[in-house]
Amino acid sequence: MKKAAIIFTVLLVLGIIITYQLRDKKEKVVEIKYAPHTVTTADVKEIIDTTGEVSALNRVEIKPSVSGRVDRLLVNEGDTVRKGQVLAYLSSSDRVAILDAVRANPDENIKDWENTYKATPVISPMNGKIILRNVVEGQTISTSDILYALADELIVLASVDEADIGKIKNGQRAEITLDAYKDVTINGKVFQILEEGKNVSNVITYYVKIRPEKTPEFFKSLMTANIDIIVKEQKDAVVIPWDSFVEDEQGECFVLVGDEMQQTRHKITTGIFDGDNVEVTSGLSKGDTILVKQDKYNIATTKETTKGFLSMGPGKRKTNKEILNNGQSGQKPSQK
Repeated sequence: MKKAAIIFTVLLVLGIIITYQLRDKKEKVVEIKYAPHTVTTADVKEIIDTTGEVSALNRVEIKPSVSGRVDRLLVNEGDTVRKGQVLAYLSSSDRVAILDAVRANPDENIKDWENTYKATPVISPMNGKIILRNVVEGQTISTSDILYALADELIVLASVDEADIGKIKNGQRAEITLDAYKDVTINGKVFQILEEGKNVSNVITYYVKIRPEKTPEFFKSLMTANIDIIVKEQKDAVVIPWDSFVEDEQGECFVLVGDEMQQTRHKITTGIFDGDNVEVTSGLSKGDTILVKQDKYNIATTKETTKGFLSMGPGKRKTNKEILNNGQSGQKPSQK
C-alpha cells in the first residue's frame, strides 16, 4: 500500500509540473477582426483652447485737476459718453471754503456766490463707456484720486502658452464663451499678439487680443472667458476615424483596404486632426471603403503572435515596425 501511495504521489506531482509547463506556453494575443467603414465628409478644425478675460482695449483713469469736493456726478457706470462731454462738477478747496462760509450766513445769497465762483467741470477725454465710478457726491478729493475709469472698447485678452504661440496669426477666428453666460458663443478675430511674454512659475505665456464681431451688452471688464482659437479649418473635408490609419517611422500614413480574409495597405496623406477624425487630403474619396480594426482578446495555445496591420488595443495604435515586432503600442496623440 505504501509503495502504491508513493507511485500515486509521484505521478500527481509530475502531472502538476506538466500542466504548468503547458500553461506557460500559452500567451495572450489579440485576435484582430476588421469591419468595413465608408469614408465620409465633415467639417474639421484644429483649435488652441485657452482662457482669458474681458479687458479694455484702452483704459483711461480720470482724475481731478483740483483738490476739493465733488459737487455733481452726471454719468454712472455703464453709460456711454463722447469726447468733450462733461462728466462731473468739482469745487476747488478755495471755492468750498468760500461757499461753506456763505451758507453759514443766512443773509447772503448763495446763488450769487456760486455764479461768481464757478465749479470746475470734468471733461471726457475720449469716446467710450464708463466702467468705474469711484466717488460719490459730496466726497472730498485730491488730485491723486480716481473719479472714473473709461474704456473705449471691450475686447478679450487671451493667454497662450509659449508652445502654441507660433501657431497664432492675426485674422484667425475665435469662439468665446463667458463663465457667466456659458450658453452664448461670441465670435471674434485675433487682431494683435503682444510682443512681451510673462513668466509665471517658469511657464512663459503670451497675451493675444481678440476683438468680438459684435460686443454684447453683457460684457463687463474682467469677466472670465474660455476661448477656442481656430488655427486651421476645412469645410466638407474627407475624413476617417483617427485610429483607422497607421503612420510609419518615415512619416508615411496607411489605411487597410480589402476584406476580412485579405487586407492591403493603401497610402494616404493626412491633414487636420481634430481629436476624433483625421482629414485625408489625398488617397481617398467620399464613399470609399476602408477596414477598421475590431479588437477581440483570446488565449492562444501556441507562441504564434498576431501580426495584423492594426494590432493595437482600444485607444492605441502602433507603427508598422512595432506591429511586426510585437512591440508596445503608443498612446493616442494629444490634441488641443
